Amino acid sequence: MATTKNENSVSSALVPVKFSRLTRRGVLLGLSLAQLITLAIGILSIVGALYAGGGILLAYTAPIWVIAAALTWIPIAGRPAVEWLPVACWWLWRTTVGQLLYRRRIVAPRPVGTLALPGDQARLREYTDPETGAGIIHDPTTATLTVVCEVTHPAFVLLDPGEQERRVTSWGRVLATVCRSGRIATLQVLERTLPDSGTGLAEWWEAHGTADDTWASQTYAELIDRAGPAGERHATTLSLALDMNASARQIRTAGGGLRGAAAVLRQEMNTLTAALRSADLSPSGWLTPGQIAVILRSAFDPAIAATLERHGQLGQSLATAGPVAVNESWSRIRTDSAHHAVLWVSEWPRSLVYPGFLSPVLLSTGIQRSFSLLCTPLRSDQAARDIRKKKVEHISDRAQRAKIGQIEDAAQTAEYHDVLQQEADLTAGHGVLRYTGLIAVSAPTVEELDAGVAAIEQAAIQASCETRLLVGQQAAAFTAAALPLCRRI
Repeated sequence: MATTKNENSVSSALVPVKFSRLTRRGVLLGLSLAQLITLAIGILSIVGALYAGGGILLAYTAPIWVIAAALTWIPIAGRPAVEWLPVACWWLWRTTVGQLLYRRRIVAPRPVGTLALPGDQARLREYTDPETGAGIIHDPTTATLTVVCEVTHPAFVLLDPGEQERRVTSWGRVLATVCRSGRIATLQVLERTLPDSGTGLAEWWEAHGTADDTWASQTYAELIDRAGPAGERHATTLSLALDMNASARQIRTAGGGLRGAAAVLRQEMNTLTAALRSADLSPSGWLTPGQIAVILRSAFDPAIAATLERHGQLGQSLATAGPVAVNESWSRIRTDSAHHAVLWVSEWPRSLVYPGFLSPVLLSTGIQRSFSLLCTPLRSDQAARDIRKKKVEHISDRAQRAKIGQIEDAAQTAEYHDVLQQEADLTAGHGVLRYTGLIAVSAPTVEELDAGVAAIEQAAIQASCETRLLVGQQAAAFTAAALPLCRRI
């Protein structure tokens, strides 16, 4: 969890910042609820055997309390073994019922207004805002409406420190605006690398070229038309998800139903657009259903991305934007023309860093990847309750450790100081958000994918971040990391 930047702090020099630590404090004495349950099972088996006669009964129950102790304290990939049980059981169930494979049914028609996406994304519905023409994605299960806006901006790392600090402060105002509403479920920032389709060259020729019947003109136009992708470019989108449950009163006032919800969402869209422009960002307008379809198709089928961009009339239907085939394995996922792997930013920098600390990851070349930052704003009252709860838990754990003579380590002290800093920021009027960082790496072959994942992991180390491969849940992680739909895992 991190707080937005002070709106009134303006400096000509870059100010380093520090992220709150990912809390590792358990329910009791550092043990999580799952660890306490397995430990209790082991203790009850021992106590029951002793009361029933001990000796041979204790030996008979040994497999129970030995396994319970192993699940409680033996770590696997940095996590207690018991915390892997839900992931493993869910994976085995999906393997048994055949949910790791997806094949689109070409002959059978789909219901009108649905998205051709695999898994639980099949429940998403398409709706077009009658006033702005923006494409709205409706999730009836989570009761959210999502819109997407493409944003252009100058290269941050090339700006002077004073301008960088001013833009960071302006971006803090944008986040504070999102927090104040209380009706926003998620704000997603998606930064993707795409093959350069050559449309810039074609647009230059259309604006400055001489299109006549001469041999030189025809040859030049034909050469530009046949030019393939060269290099890569970066594209940034902002996705805004409206919480329909939190906005129920406003939706009823606006007429109810999807039309009323779209009217409420339109107010949030206008507010965010004004905030982005005040932050010197250039929103290019809210994307239409056809433009969203191109993004979805390009994520599942990267080989067709350049063609879709060059020929603007192709792939403009959300009903056909999904993949034709999906194969999910334990550590990766394969779609139409690429293999993908998703990394989770499990630890943000623990020391002071400057705002451009993610440049090694975002500016990595030769790797096709998508970086998704999911921001979940908390209402002031909810954030205050959460902070008070954490304070009470920290103080209670400290008292319990003092009773049994356990020494408090530096990590626990740092987490408590983070909670106090969040409380001070909230009292000062700042917003509180929870950040989730996901990185989806794509490649045409498994070997290239492994090399790309290794390169991104090394770049994350240079950015003072810690990443972990989201094994056993790659399909859900890919939709959250590579698609601008404000999905969660």
